[in-house]
Amino acid sequence: MKVIFLQDVKGQGKKGEVKDLSEGYVRNFLLPRGLAKEATDSNVKTLDAQKRSEEKRKEQEKQEAVELGEKLSELTVKVKGKAGEGGRLFGAISSKQVAQALEEQFNIKVDKRKLEMDAIRALGVTQIKVKLHNEVTTTLKVHVVEE
Repeated sequence: MKVIFLQDVKGQGKKGEVKDLSEGYVRNFLLPRGLAKEATDSNVKTLDAQKRSEEKRKEQEKQEAVELGEKLSELTVKVKGKAGEGGRLFGAISSKQVAQALEEQFNIKVDKRKLEMDAIRALGVTQIKVKLHNEVTTTLKVHVVEE
């Protein structure tokens, strides 16, 4: 009996997969627990439509990430920090501070976890990596100035 998995089932299949399994296993285990449904023509067409819409959504997300990446690579974010002699900061500039400054100065929201950086401990310009999507990474310039 052909079924479409609605959830991952260990040892049998992953969500969205169509597989031919024994009728007893399907009727007694998978269907009552809502783990799968029969692979009728209409269900298979629905599954294909869902896969296409998911692909479009992922492509749209990637395109938006590419556009944001191009915008970020041209920007320089200014962050203020208290410094002592020789341009050394008291404390450090964290990813949270960079994300807040980016939102305040350019009205661009980026999650602090997407900023791949160590704490900045000196005045000047530093380039940090920003991972916007699985396949999209860009650089952002952070200019630390004395308060």
